[in-house]
Amino acid sequence: MGKRILFTGGSGKAGRHVVPWLIDAGHQVHNIDLVPLDHPGVTNLKADITDSGQIFNALTMHTDFADLEHGRGVQPFDAVVHFAAIPRILIEPDNVTFAANTLGTYNVIEAAVKLGIRKVIIASSETTYGICFAEGHRDPHYLPFDEDYDVNPMDSYGLSKVCNEKTARAFAERTGADVYALRIGNVIEPHEYSMFPDFIARPETRLRNAWSYIDARDLGQIVHLCLEKDGLGFEVFNAVNDTVTADVSVQDLAERFFPGVEFKYEVDPNSGMISNRKIREVLGFNEAHNWRNYVKA
Repeated sequence: MGKRILFTGGSGKAGRHVVPWLIDAGHQVHNIDLVPLDHPGVTNLKADITDSGQIFNALTMHTDFADLEHGRGVQPFDAVVHFAAIPRILIEPDNVTFAANTLGTYNVIEAAVKLGIRKVIIASSETTYGICFAEGHRDPHYLPFDEDYDVNPMDSYGLSKVCNEKTARAFAERTGADVYALRIGNVIEPHEYSMFPDFIARPETRLRNAWSYIDARDLGQIVHLCLEKDGLGFEVFNAVNDTVTADVSVQDLAERFFPGVEFKYEVDPNSGMISNRKIREVLGFNEAHNWRNYVKA
């Protein structure tokens, strides 16, 4: 049965693909963003997530004029999906990025759980692993990057995401709600597969993303699976596709770019440098958009 979802940041690079996926799966989606998402079936509200009052209001308002016709009052949401954020460093000053991302996430989770919503999914990031925005070259503690890794980013964006995971855990512990954090990889939209031949020819250009990616449509599947999976409390999931964006094995990449760094466990040569084993085993993720389906050899 479809769920009634409040989705923050649905107009962004990832959200504009995830929201249609959720609608096609039978969910109702109300998008909270600074700009609307023009897609059939989506309702929109302009709101600032750094203002707690606006978030509490967004969660307790009608979503459209049609709601008034039923005469049943405001209907509650079943879940909140929180993607809204300043999406990387070097867009705003560091303190603005950190403040907006941490306060916005606190406000969204707080409002959701205090209003009785039992499922919240937040966008964390691959940047928590500390490679993407590192100062110079940085070796990992071990490979592959999994959810048990000691995350220690140097930058304001990655740090904000680590803080958000702690916030999510705190609210899950306090309330018993399910709050899942997705460490989302480099988001790839369908038209961006045209860049992959260059990625393959120059693997050094993908080092900071650990040669991982998430097709925006597969991210929709992951969010849907999180909505369907109840009772986990607080959890972190790597949200990435199955393989590296390279035509060599993950071991070859590690030997070339991270010499001396050991693998924590044996991995398939075609697997990703950021492991998605957990979403496959716990959530049942089945990749639909392998990059090789769109890139000619």
